[in-house]
Amino acid sequence: MARIKPQALLLQSKKKKGPTRISVTTIIFCNLVVVLVVFSLFATYRQWSNRSRNQFHVGGSNAEEHDGFVDSKRFDLPGYAILNTSKGYITVELNKDGSPEIVDKFLDLCQKGHFKGMPFHHVIKNYVIQGGHSQGIGATEDWTSKGKPHGQLPLSPKHEAFMLGTLKSKQDGKKFELFITTAPIPDLNDKLIVFGRVIKGEDVVQEIEEVDTDEHYRPKSPIGIINVTLKPEA
Repeated sequence: MARIKPQALLLQSKKKKGPTRISVTTIIFCNLVVVLVVFSLFATYRQWSNRSRNQFHVGGSNAEEHDGFVDSKRFDLPGYAILNTSKGYITVELNKDGSPEIVDKFLDLCQKGHFKGMPFHHVIKNYVIQGGHSQGIGATEDWTSKGKPHGQLPLSPKHEAFMLGTLKSKQDGKKFELFITTAPIPDLNDKLIVFGRVIKGEDVVQEIEEVDTDEHYRPKSPIGIINVTLKPEA
């Protein structure tokens, strides 16, 4: 049997390739790549999930924020008005919940100085005091022509004495009339919107009620509102 020379053995060993060895650095690098890919996929999923959830609730959230803003705004509105009249001060508590639109209109006119110098142009004893810039008899003439109430009609708590109201008929700022009742008047339930009540200064209202008037219930001497001050608390 022929013997293989050492040179031939060396050549044969070179031709045979053993298994490739992977370095530790390569393994660590591959693991890092896998971790980064998994983390990226997880972060993308979280972002997509949160975005979908926010879009789903956006309608309800906006509605709640709007309602909260409106409630906060209404809560921040002044709740009291002090009428400085030529006979003294009358403090009125405004009914923001019961008549919000009328109260808003009243507050807006107060800020514009609408009631500054407003006269009480009709005073009906044991009935009502009417203030405004209109000099026509209008509503009071119609009410008095039908006779004053005699306690036979059903009473409404809104139309007791010392209530502040205005006409139910649509009116612009120039025709915004003020009425302060001086007695329960059930026949005005369909004519007045009550938006406040006198809590201080009832004696001033009664003093205005006692002024001398002509046959059309117009005061013989000028009497009216000097200005109006708004307060958050009484």
